[in-house]
Amino acid sequence: MKNSLSREALQAVRQVPLFAGLEDETLALLTGGAVERSYRRGSLLFSKGEPADRFYVVLDGWVKLFRESAEGNECMVGLFTRGESFAEAAMFDRLGFPVNAAVAEDARLLLFPADHFLTTLERNHGLALNMLANLSGMLRSLVRQLDQLTLQPTYQRLAAFIVSLCPDEDGPVRVCLPCDKLLIAGRLGMKPESFSRAMARLREVGVSCERNCVYVEDITTLRRFANTSEEVLSPLPSAVQGSRQAAMLRPCR
Repeated sequence: MKNSLSREALQAVRQVPLFAGLEDETLALLTGGAVERSYRRGSLLFSKGEPADRFYVVLDGWVKLFRESAEGNECMVGLFTRGESFAEAAMFDRLGFPVNAAVAEDARLLLFPADHFLTTLERNHGLALNMLANLSGMLRSLVRQLDQLTLQPTYQRLAAFIVSLCPDEDGPVRVCLPCDKLLIAGRLGMKPESFSRAMARLREVGVSCERNCVYVEDITTLRRFANTSEEVLSPLPSAVQGSRQAAMLRPCR
C-alpha cells in the first residue's frame, strides 16, 4: 500500500527526530503506508495493553499519553504536538502499548502501520541503521528535557514553553495556549498551583495571561530569559514597556 501525503504532512514529518536527515526517496519509502486522519478532542487512540501495531506523527493539535490509577485518576506521561511522534518505541518492542493515548485538542495525525514500516526497515539495512542513530538522538533529547525539568525553575520552564508557541520574530506577540492549563502543567512537570505562580512571576519579563491568551511584550526578552541559567529576572527595556501592539497567531477562545 502506498499513499501520497500532502506537502504539509511531509513538512511535519521532516520535523520529527525519527526521520531526521533522510533523503526524499528514503522518506517516501517509510511514509508509503501512512494515512492522515482527523480526531475530535477526547478521542481515545489506544489503551494500555493493546497490540502496538502502529505509531503516530502529529500534524496539528495535541495528544496526551497517560496512565490511570486504580482509583481512576489520570497521570499524564507526555503531551505531543505538531512535528512530534509517539508510540514508536512500543511498536519496535511489540510488547503492547504501555500507556493510554487520547486527543487533548482536535488533531490531525499521521498513522504509521507497524507492518509496512518494519518491513521497509528489514529490507533496507542501511535505513535501519539510520533509524537507530535517530532513536539515539531522540534519547539524548529526552535526557535534555529531564535536565530541564530537574534543573530549571518552574517559571523558566513555562517561559520556554511559551517561546515554543511564538513565531520566529521580534517585538510583541499574543498567542493562545493550545490546550488546558492542567495538561501544560503536567507536560512541564509542575502542579497546577505552581503553573499559576510561574505565570505570575513572568509578569516581570512582560508576560500576561487572560484565560487562555498569553501576551508577550517582547519575545526577544522572553526568549533570552528562557535560555539563560540565571534565576534573577531582568526588567524589560523602557522602550518595550510602552509597546502593546499584538501579533495574533489565531483567535483566542
